[in-house]
Amino acid sequence: MNRRAFLYNGGVLASAASISAKSYSQIMGANDRVNLGVIGLGRRGIIVSNGFLKDPRVKIVALCDVYGAMTSAYQKHFADKLSQPAISVNHKELLARKDVDAVLITTPDHLHVEIGCDALAAGKNVYLEKPTVHRWKDRIQLEKAAAATTKVLQCGTQQRSGAHYAAAKQEFFDSGKLGNVVLVRAVWDNFPWQRRELPPQPKPADLDWELFLGPAPKVPYEYARYTSWRSFPDYGSGLLADILTHWVDVAQWMLNDDKPQRAVALGGDYVLHGYFQNPDTVSAVVQYAKWNLNFESSVLSIKDDRPSVFFQGTEGLLNLTREGYTYTPNQGEPVVFKSTQNLEVAHSKNFLDAVTTGSKPSAPLAAGLAATLPVELALYSYWNKKIAVPSDLT
Repeated sequence: MNRRAFLYNGGVLASAASISAKSYSQIMGANDRVNLGVIGLGRRGIIVSNGFLKDPRVKIVALCDVYGAMTSAYQKHFADKLSQPAISVNHKELLARKDVDAVLITTPDHLHVEIGCDALAAGKNVYLEKPTVHRWKDRIQLEKAAAATTKVLQCGTQQRSGAHYAAAKQEFFDSGKLGNVVLVRAVWDNFPWQRRELPPQPKPADLDWELFLGPAPKVPYEYARYTSWRSFPDYGSGLLADILTHWVDVAQWMLNDDKPQRAVALGGDYVLHGYFQNPDTVSAVVQYAKWNLNFESSVLSIKDDRPSVFFQGTEGLLNLTREGYTYTPNQGEPVVFKSTQNLEVAHSKNFLDAVTTGSKPSAPLAAGLAATLPVELALYSYWNKKIAVPSDLT
């Protein structure tokens, strides 16, 4: 049933312009259409949007970015999939639109909480890229905003929607097949876009630097700060936020334990000396009641066979990746499972299902915050050069 057919009732055809926001949301639920606004149109914005656009329920109706060139590049990339979306620079303009049912927030990390809270307050369903919060203290603001609405909040830890991840949890962990898992090793390296040479450039005329800074300290424009914001702790937390968030979420989910007791992190800019501030290489150990997670990551050209979370149990080993897993029992032959599922598509579908049917999202706020806590402990340890415990965080 299309929208026009639904509006027709007893010979009366209501125009789309005359319907209220409330009735529009009811129509959306009736025909499973979701009008999406995208805030933050860079690399992750394009990747996650591509997952959403695989779903016929989605129409992207509004775009927002602080830099006009990013908006133009996004429109060019999806030229055959967009139909004159509304364009804005300030996210509040997009959120004021009545035709936007849900928003995808793929901005730099330091803007997540502000925009996420504004979106929930505006009555929008929210898909929020990880990390859920950039500063641990900001979780309280986001929790209050989520508690004040019935709208869906999905965090961008897409492994939570992976079919083979859920199957592995049931087969190897919930069943006890691995025995006592006491060590988990998480590895992911080689991020070329984070080791570019970035000579100074003047600020583009169509870049709103003040909106980019948001709640961060007010500093003059620097090209490196904008284009490689992950390398600066004012805007992102580098490898610990980008990579550890994903892998520690997998480990905590599999082992039903999201209560880290302490963490230590060591690293540095071993090769990329210069303007970058976050480490180019880092190792961290997060301790739980009955297991340790050992994390290693570098932006340098270290070649991993496959980034993974490697579980070591008393009855066997499990190497769990986005492409499948290898189970090696203490006795018997290894078992290899390969997955071709697109996790971006699966996670956006899970979000859309929650929006249109009322089902539970696979990565709700509680899961997003649980994945952030060990990251925040590791960050505290790295910058303060000491073992961190939860009471250190405010």
